Amino acid sequence: MQNTAKKAALPAITLAALGVVFGDIGTSPLYALRQCFLTAHLAITDATVLGILSLIFWCMMLTISFKYVMIIMRADNNGEGGIMSLLALNLRTTRIAENKKIYLIALGFIGASLFFGDGIITPAISVLSAVEGLSIATPMFNQWLVPLAIGILAGLFLVQRHGTGTMGKLFGPLTLVWFLSIGLVGVWSIIQTPFVLSMVSPHWAFNFVVHQPFVAFLTMGAVILTMTGGEALYADMGHFGRLPIRLAWFIVVLPCLLLNYAGQGALLLRNPEAIENPFYMLVPEWALFPMIGLATAAAVIASQAVITGVFSMVNQAIQLRYLPRLTVKHTSEVEQGQIYLPFINWVLFISVLILILLFENSANLASAYGVAVTMTMLCGTILISILAYGYWRWPMWKVALFAIPFLFLDLVFVASTSLKIISGGWVPILIGAALFTILMTWKDGRALVLKRLSKDALPMDLFIKSVNMGDEMKFIPGDAVFLTGTPDIVPHAMLHNIKHNKVLHERNILVTINTKDVPYVSDADRICVEKLDERFYRVVMYYGFKDQPNIPQALALAYEELDFNFDLMQISFFISRDRIIHTLGDGMAPWREKLFISMQRNTSPVSDFYQIPTNRVVELGSQIEI
Repeated sequence: MQNTAKKAALPAITLAALGVVFGDIGTSPLYALRQCFLTAHLAITDATVLGILSLIFWCMMLTISFKYVMIIMRADNNGEGGIMSLLALNLRTTRIAENKKIYLIALGFIGASLFFGDGIITPAISVLSAVEGLSIATPMFNQWLVPLAIGILAGLFLVQRHGTGTMGKLFGPLTLVWFLSIGLVGVWSIIQTPFVLSMVSPHWAFNFVVHQPFVAFLTMGAVILTMTGGEALYADMGHFGRLPIRLAWFIVVLPCLLLNYAGQGALLLRNPEAIENPFYMLVPEWALFPMIGLATAAAVIASQAVITGVFSMVNQAIQLRYLPRLTVKHTSEVEQGQIYLPFINWVLFISVLILILLFENSANLASAYGVAVTMTMLCGTILISILAYGYWRWPMWKVALFAIPFLFLDLVFVASTSLKIISGGWVPILIGAALFTILMTWKDGRALVLKRLSKDALPMDLFIKSVNMGDEMKFIPGDAVFLTGTPDIVPHAMLHNIKHNKVLHERNILVTINTKDVPYVSDADRICVEKLDERFYRVVMYYGFKDQPNIPQALALAYEELDFNFDLMQISFFISRDRIIHTLGDGMAPWREKLFISMQRNTSPVSDFYQIPTNRVVELGSQIEI
């Protein structure tokens, strides 16, 4: 019965996956083929058109269909995908030495940082290339393209705080219409020039590379644009599952994309002047404005998918303690994954705005786009190869058989796009470097703070003995909950409470949040309770990296297990508000310590992040030198 229900829901899930997963790669035909010719200033001949189309065909088949859809999507962390899941899986392996795992973390951080850069460029290039179709209709629109693109994106970022649940229901059907439309206009062009279908023969790509090696090398930097968004197939696996994404790719997305690229190629064979904008010139005159509207909708959907992906990735990094706490708002009472991060939303919007004003059109932006995508793909190939060796236990020959060809292909893409660093490729590298620095600084800074706390720590068992042996300690009615990252030592907040108020509560509960490297933890596995003494208890709360911690809810489960009466109004939550002081000596470079201190001061309140009522919170300050 359950299998029948799953089969019945499969078409609906597959349709929903179309709207979220394939928006980015689905808008690539707007600009990718034109860019292939503009990048290397190629003359349009049978050999160049079919050579480029053959490269596009085989790169999509090998990189997206084989590497991502067939291999990387096997690496699921309890159903979840994405660079953070891939990193978490790699960190579990025992075949990699512990002291070498820092390199895996660094590689994962680089991939995540570049994905953030991708999240800034995708909305800009997708919406700009969509509205540029208006200049084909009439040149009078030229001066309005940039303001129009900014207006559309401003509206998109403004609605994020309301959630996208209602719009999300339209994404799937609209994207399906988009893919069928671009496939149909491609078919119409292919019927007029069927010779273009010979692009599936690899000899065209081979001849193009052999006879014009440097030109082919330059062109590879634009061919990568046909695969932008390929990493989303893996990143969004947790939302829809492996099967719906694979079905959507092979049944709808791949055929329609290839038909459109072939159709654009056929048009160029008939009319080389169509290189001005082969996508829109492929469309019949009567359908131009509807297609521009549809392309703009597809670009907005692609942008929304990337924005949601960035929100999700940042939230995962916060839960795994790789980023400081930020305000996270849930926009849906039903869908757990629908979140809104105000700070990240406006950072993205301002960055997209600067990019559009800086580059002005999609052709210029294409130079900046490829660099982030190629480096992200290279990080993915390295991590999946290490995973195959360390976690899946593949023999070395099998790992080499997979890794060497794809590493070579990725390195060709990286080398080709690196030539565009001066003309715009510096943008995603700069963004990626900034975010990578923030991630590593926060990770290292937290390690320094924990080391300092451990050095000056008073063990909990000795403290309990001293409290029980002394008679001067006063106990007041009620329960006190102390949040601590180090459950074996006395929390700073508890020591300060004794120092300033000279009292302890009748029941003192030490709460530690432990984020596991799985997406979700069930309520049955949420808590671990330990009675230390009649007055002291330890509660460890377990969450997945996609869970949203709620301490009062988990505490109610602990009280139930301890057979205590849970009354939130009788519980005081004591939180230590640490003030980090920079000192000279061991640790990080001074500028990194100052960056860490600045991030620590600007984290969102603990009470907000862990959903503790603010009227039940007592904050006690402490000073830590690093």
